[in-house]
Amino acid sequence: MAQSSGNLQAGTVTKIYREPTLLQVIRSDLKRHWAIYVMALPVIAYYLLFHYGPMYGLQIAFKDFSTVKGIWGSPWVGFRHFESFFNGIYFWRLIKNTILINVYELIFGFPAAIVLALLLNEIRNSMFKRVVQTISYLPHFISIVVVAGMMVDFLGRTGLINQIIASFGIEPIDFLKEASWFRFLFVSSGIWQGIGWGSIIYLAAMATIDPTLYEAARMDGANRWKQTLHITIPGIMPTIVILFILNMGNMLSVGSEKVLLLYNPLTYETGDVISTYVYRKGVLEASYSFTAAVGLFNSVVSFILIVSANSISKRLTENKLW
Repeated sequence: MAQSSGNLQAGTVTKIYREPTLLQVIRSDLKRHWAIYVMALPVIAYYLLFHYGPMYGLQIAFKDFSTVKGIWGSPWVGFRHFESFFNGIYFWRLIKNTILINVYELIFGFPAAIVLALLLNEIRNSMFKRVVQTISYLPHFISIVVVAGMMVDFLGRTGLINQIIASFGIEPIDFLKEASWFRFLFVSSGIWQGIGWGSIIYLAAMATIDPTLYEAARMDGANRWKQTLHITIPGIMPTIVILFILNMGNMLSVGSEKVLLLYNPLTYETGDVISTYVYRKGVLEASYSFTAAVGLFNSVVSFILIVSANSISKRLTENKLW
């Protein structure tokens, strides 16, 4: 009889309890965290309006777009614009220049911020450390237009650099008009402008490392170099991997603003990249469908690269972006 009563009570509880539906869970979460959702609304609206909304216009990459006929009225042409880009005389030059500039930035620019952060972490004089940090951060707040103007003034044929070179009896070099110098100048100026700001993330990651690990290492006789090698670098490795994956997604994306300000027809051979080509064809020549196809190709390749980098990182280091 007691067993029957227990079964009856269990059956009653089973009937009363019901798993909440997804709608109920969402509604409950909205009531509980409504303030957070309100703060997130401007960000969500921004991405919907300026990132997801314009994706509606991607269809012109497969159409012969006419501003008179509009998106829906323009005829479909399939992959004709993609074929024109792949078979174009500038295709391999654009791909080569874009990839090489990004590879140089990845090889020299990406580790630069890590090295600076490691060096700053070793400085014990707080006043000197703050001064160095401030000096290294300042270039980040200088406009790209101003940076380009500084480069023109310093690297021009009558600029400061050539004046110094001429004082040693060497023939002046017109750096900004020689294609062989473009990638070096572009990458090195980018490192100078971003190294300080990029180090902030790594310094923040270092601040989360347990200090007792360093104390234990010192008791075991480890010097500063060994502490950095075996504690600091492994401690910030997840951050390094995540930022590396994000940079891999930008392998075919070079900011057009700086390139447009620095390059000229004499440096197209090494300075012309996909983004500047899209600007010339789309804005100056009004080839909207063609440039939409080029931009879509760029986005698809970038998506494949970031997914591949994330998968490889997950298998090799167990650190991943998602």
